[in-house]
Amino acid sequence: AALLALPILPLSIVWRTPRIRAQFHTWLWAIGYLVCMGATRLLPPVESQLLLLLQLAVTVVYLWLARRYAPQQTAGAASARLIALAVGLILALPWVAVGALGSWLDTLLAALLALAWGALAWTLLNIAWLPALRVETRGPRRDRLVSGLVAGVLLLILASGLSFNGVQLWLMVALPATAWAALASGAPGLVWGVAVAAPLLWIDSDAATLLASDSLLGDFAIAAVWTLLLGWALGLLGSFARATWHRLVARPLAGGLAVAALGLAAVVYLTAGTPGFYGDRLFVILTPQADVSGAAQLLDLATRRQAVHTTLVAHARATQADLTAALDRLGAGYTPYYLVNALEVDGGLLLRLWLETRPEIDRILISPELRPDTLEAAEGDRDAPDVPPWNLDLIGATRVWADFGVRGQGVIIGQSDSGVEADHPALADRYLGRTTGSDYHWFDPWYGAPAPVDYDGHGTHTLGTILGKTVGVAPDAEWIACANLVRNLGNPAKYLACMQFMLAPFPLGGDPFEDGDPSRGANVLNNSWGCPTAYEGCDALVFAPAVAALRTAGVFVVASAGNEGPRCATIADPIATYDEVTTVGAVDRRGNLAPFSSTGPVMADGSGRIKPDIAAPGVDILSAFPNHSYYVASGTSMAGPHVAGVVALMWSANPALVGDVAATEALLLEAAHPFTGTLAPPVSEEEQAVMAETLGADNPVDRWLTPASDPQACLYQTDLDTLPNNVAGYGVVDAYRAVELARSAR
Repeated sequence: AALLALPILPLSIVWRTPRIRAQFHTWLWAIGYLVCMGATRLLPPVESQLLLLLQLAVTVVYLWLARRYAPQQTAGAASARLIALAVGLILALPWVAVGALGSWLDTLLAALLALAWGALAWTLLNIAWLPALRVETRGPRRDRLVSGLVAGVLLLILASGLSFNGVQLWLMVALPATAWAALASGAPGLVWGVAVAAPLLWIDSDAATLLASDSLLGDFAIAAVWTLLLGWALGLLGSFARATWHRLVARPLAGGLAVAALGLAAVVYLTAGTPGFYGDRLFVILTPQADVSGAAQLLDLATRRQAVHTTLVAHARATQADLTAALDRLGAGYTPYYLVNALEVDGGLLLRLWLETRPEIDRILISPELRPDTLEAAEGDRDAPDVPPWNLDLIGATRVWADFGVRGQGVIIGQSDSGVEADHPALADRYLGRTTGSDYHWFDPWYGAPAPVDYDGHGTHTLGTILGKTVGVAPDAEWIACANLVRNLGNPAKYLACMQFMLAPFPLGGDPFEDGDPSRGANVLNNSWGCPTAYEGCDALVFAPAVAALRTAGVFVVASAGNEGPRCATIADPIATYDEVTTVGAVDRRGNLAPFSSTGPVMADGSGRIKPDIAAPGVDILSAFPNHSYYVASGTSMAGPHVAGVVALMWSANPALVGDVAATEALLLEAAHPFTGTLAPPVSEEEQAVMAETLGADNPVDRWLTPASDPQACLYQTDLDTLPNNVAGYGVVDAYRAVELARSAR
């Protein structure tokens, strides 16, 4: 708003021509709307209903204020309103085809906001521009052309302040092109109200953020371009084929056009679209959390796991009973959990207000639910390697296989990620359900897939690094999996559902409370994900009871540090922040810290805890990918699996350590060799090679080879001689030394 006002405000004062000055005044009103809407950006995007409600309130108040300065507006003819409705519905068709509605409350709030916004746009055009046009006309054709330009800029400015989470980008692409068609209709406010209602209703704001990298982003882009083209086409018809347009707006024909457009929109919605309501949910955390500390005294691992599970389930059943009975009376759907004493409730802002009055509830978080989309599996661009890649040599995994004959046998890996391609040649032989099926071995809380599948590729890649044939640290370990991040955006409930499954798996369609079997659970969990507050709804402590219970049950939990580095205090999203979790940062093949690797201390919960605990290779990692392919990827997501694999080697080398998380972690960290590197270049060696091949010899990439030099990088503020430290914890993982120590442990 400030940048726009910088040139427009002085021009609106000094320009002498009333007609030109009126344009600047019109746009200044739009800038004022931007300023007022700025306050709504203070809320996290995950609070979508509250954001819509606040934006509706701001828009209505601003509309009331604007109408005090606008000349009295007469209602357009009925035929004009009908043709405006038809135009708006035609402009809405692309969004109806590609998107899906939120909840009924999302839909109502978005519709009201859209209608108020359309009325505001028309009112602002009436304050200065249209009165000036009546005083100083330049001829009908020129006036129509210029009016469309003035209105287009007005819509562009107003659209940039509307909605949130990146939705405004698509509004800015689509809406300005509707200016000429709306003005020709005779009821522009209605056209704009309907035209903006479509993206507000059918765009999933959770998927609109670039962080999600969701496949719907491409659909939104296509819909925005189609709206732009339709707007131009209707604008040409309305502005420059006036005789034809006037025949169309004759009242009987206008009514028929409106009915036809409405029918067409309904057909598109029911055939090409996604009927139904798909809103976000509420994650309701109860005040009494179970105390499982007594189970820590049980020496037998199977007995201990069973005791933890039994205690958690009994506590959740007892403390949730009154709340679930009340929800049943209201007819509200819910899913109960026990690893954290919580429920995911199918409801929005109104139900949340009621829930907050309940005495047994500690707090309520948003659980964002992605709306449906058609998914296609990714595919890598590499062939299967003939020899283990560099990262396995760097940590000493290949020496472990050769010298000790230890390859992870007897250890079950629990993989919670985007899924797994179960028939991938690198993974198929190690799937625990390869002969018995998916019961107890696979769970998809998002879409209920009956067998392991991975569209994104992230889960296949990270699991491949743990145990994949040729590319994995512990290639004889076995795996079970859960899809908590199918489309690169999760929520508290889905993350928790997968952690529960890892503790006590259950058959397909089973009840975690009734059918969970701790004896079938995983030994080591890899978690190459984080749950940010703004986009996925987690708070700092949401999974604290879960990871504490898993550790007590003898489950080793590994988490990736995150990719928000290189500055300090960037490890901020659970579960990487917790003391009960082994958190992993990333280094490259030269032992330098990856510039993206998040660092400590942990400030999100106020603890100041030193993190990460250890570092591992996380740059240019070759691993398995869907469609039986392979792919090179970078991230702390790639580093964490190395540590999970090393723990599998340690427990395979000395089964007496299995379930003794504290002793194992101590040996793992003792074995790490000190980090002595610097900050790696911003472009990895793999990327440098691609750039060099693309650019050719005449365009050297030397400037990318120098290490990153951000003076605020945590590395340059950390004493690396102090162990642990907030850059690499105790150092870089050493599989060979860790297995040596594990073999000699008693």
